[in-house]
Formats: sequence, structure tokens, C-alpha cells
Amino acid sequence: MLSDDLTRGFWCECWAEDLREPGGPTVTTSFGAYSATQTDGWLPTALRAITAELNPEVPKETWDWLYESRIDTRRALLRSEPCTVSVTYASTHITWTVHPVLFLPLADGHKAPELPTAVGDFKPHPTD
Repeated sequence: MLSDDLTRGFWCECWAEDLREPGGPTVTTSFGAYSATQTDGWLPTALRAITAELNPEVPKETWDWLYESRIDTRRALLRSEPCTVSVTYASTHITWTVHPVLFLPLADGHKAPELPTAVGDFKPHPTD
């Protein structure tokens, strides 16, 4: 049974593919975001950083998405729907996939040891 401790969010993955090489796309980075707003902030930041590495002249396709198509992505995130953002620059194809998820709490049964009750009474001695 699902617990109230679950947190809704989004799992984001960046897939990159060199179109000149066989082998298909590979995941280059991924992260979890805890809200549509956080995801919407991370995607353009990551996309700008990646495309700037490909070429300091940011590709027109990236700017088009950032300023025109981004609203569709934002709407999908607010409806908790999966979405994809893709750009191709030269021979590199980059795809961000975003999926709504439930984050599970860490399953850590380890209890930290309790400090002795007198620990608050400890006064360090001055050094010579």
C-alpha cells in the first residue's frame, strides 16, 4: 500500500546521440525535480549549457523551443504528463525526457545512536 511519505515529482533524463556513429542514444545525465516549476527551470538551463558546449553560437532550434514551444512543455508538466524536448545540432541529437514519478523515502532502518544526556553539560577546558 502506498504511504503518505511518497513525494510527487518528475524524473528527467538527457539522452545524447552522435548521428555519425552507430549505437543509439545514451543517457548523459539525469535528475529528480520535485515540482513542475523546478523542472521547468532546470530544462532550459541544462539545454542552454549543453548546446553552448556544442557551439558557443546557440542553435536556432534551441532558442525556438525556449521562447516558443516551452509553453507546451510547461502545460504538460502542470498536468503531470510525460514530455520530451529534442534538438539536433550538427551531428548531435539531444533529447530530454520527463516523466512524472513518486519518489520513495529512503529505506534506512539504521538509527543514529543517542547521545548521553549529560552531553549538554560538557564545557571545553581552556588550552594553555
